[in-house]
Amino acid sequence: MHSMLVKDVMIPDVVRVSPFATIREAMRLMKHRRVDSLVVEKRHANDAYGIITYSDILTAIVAEEGDIDLANVYDICAKPALSIPRAWEVKHAARLMTRLNVHRLLVTANNEIAGIITMNDIVEAMFNHLGDGL
Repeated sequence: MHSMLVKDVMIPDVVRVSPFATIREAMRLMKHRRVDSLVVEKRHANDAYGIITYSDILTAIVAEEGDIDLANVYDICAKPALSIPRAWEVKHAARLMTRLNVHRLLVTANNEIAGIITMNDIVEAMFNHLGDGL
């Protein structure tokens, strides 16, 4: 059986946001691009990437009592974002997600962001791979 690689399942079109964007700006970008997470850019060369999701935003809205113009994306994102190489087998990505209880990982090539992979992407790829065998 051919093993699936992360590069074959990942989403290469990663939507990025400035760490200094407000929560409102991040929400607008997510809605406009129809994504449920954004990669938060580094603040400087030695910084790490972050990820912000709707869950992070909801948590922040509750904490800030609804004021989405006060907090920056940088203040509420998950950081550092976990990343894996695109040459990995998908089963390793799935194991890592399960062990760490995360739903998405950044995918890297030569230490640069090449894409993102989510638990949903993996499940969908598995269903497609199994095909009519279900």
